[in-house]
Amino acid sequence: MKRREFLCSVVAAGSISWTGVARAAGESMIAYKDPNCGCCEAWANAMANAGFTVTVKHPDDLTAIKAKYKIPAEMQGCHTAVAGPYFFEGHVPLEAVETVMSKRPDIAGLAVPGMPAGSLGMGNDPQASYDVYSLSKDGKPKVFMSVRPS
Repeated sequence: MKRREFLCSVVAAGSISWTGVARAAGESMIAYKDPNCGCCEAWANAMANAGFTVTVKHPDDLTAIKAKYKIPAEMQGCHTAVAGPYFFEGHVPLEAVETVMSKRPDIAGLAVPGMPAGSLGMGNDPQASYDVYSLSKDGKPKVFMSVRPS
């Protein structure tokens, strides 16, 4: 792991509330990623630091994983994680993951398309601006939360 990625992981871990750690304790998560992707590793580390039991897998074909969970092409990110009945596509913020895991909404999962600067695992950018989408079980996206500069 590169120094910057490590520092981003530390910052992400330091921003986690104890309540979030308690909610994530005992939850298992599988993160499917490219073995050479550091930003995905930083995201998985942030989930582990929040109390998830994270297993990282490096499949030969990430496209097949995305197809298995019926993630539309326009909603795809660089990695796919699965916890319980939900997928978390791309650099989904910890607070969004925790909300879904605690409230258990009737959705298939959350997605952050692409690799937005400042998203979890992609550095600490105070000007980060992107949307997190929930995807219904038939694949229709809806804005779940927006991340905007404070």
